Amino acid sequence: MAGSTKGSSSSVRIVSLVPSVTETLLAWGVRPIACTRFCEQPSIDHVGGTKDPDVDKIIDLAPDLVVMDEEENRREHAEELAGAGLDLHTTAVRSLEDVPSALKGLAERVGLNPADVVIPSIDLRVRPVDGLRVFVPIWKRPWMTLNGDNYGSSLLSLLGAVNVFDAAARRYPVVTLEEAAALSPHAVLAPSEPYPFGPRHVKELRAVAPVALVDGQDLFWWGVRTSAALRRLGERLASLPSSF
Repeated sequence: MAGSTKGSSSSVRIVSLVPSVTETLLAWGVRPIACTRFCEQPSIDHVGGTKDPDVDKIIDLAPDLVVMDEEENRREHAEELAGAGLDLHTTAVRSLEDVPSALKGLAERVGLNPADVVIPSIDLRVRPVDGLRVFVPIWKRPWMTLNGDNYGSSLLSLLGAVNVFDAAARRYPVVTLEEAAALSPHAVLAPSEPYPFGPRHVKELRAVAPVALVDGQDLFWWGVRTSAALRRLGERLASLPSSF
């Protein structure tokens, strides 16, 4: 992952409730005063999870800025924090095309010059796959997936893969494995988050299609990791057996 660039510094006291934002800020040389337990930063004070933050603790910290995201966090918590007089910055990334502007806006809000921080390139000259039909489960009990109006789906599309639920009416439809199988995917891409799919789930998912385990952070965390994530996921897709 690319690191910070020249002159990255900020005196803004930030609470980040978005794991990908926390990762990005640290790469830019900005250390939040607190973050969620899902940010995987044990040395930074935690203020609960993305969906269940400790609002009272955040208010007591009196940060200059709380960073939230429309996907990761709940509106009611944003309203509580704003009602307590805290300044909020909310990101909204539904596709790869949203990443550069979201990062530029974030940099400005935390007191950095966008010209001095890493804004990842999303240019991909060669598709590693072409027309690979994939089913991407994101939850179990109930089974859930994502439609085309999502960052992860847009990333896969750029890599040449086709999300079989791309046209679903809901952004996160509840489905059955039978419904997924009926759409004839070539492969199941089982990410390590938000649900921790792993080897123990392969047998069940194999009823839909051959299963490939993928890094959920590369698939769903946007930010400074985006360029490298595209490369890694592209390599993973290209490594799938030709029988897929």
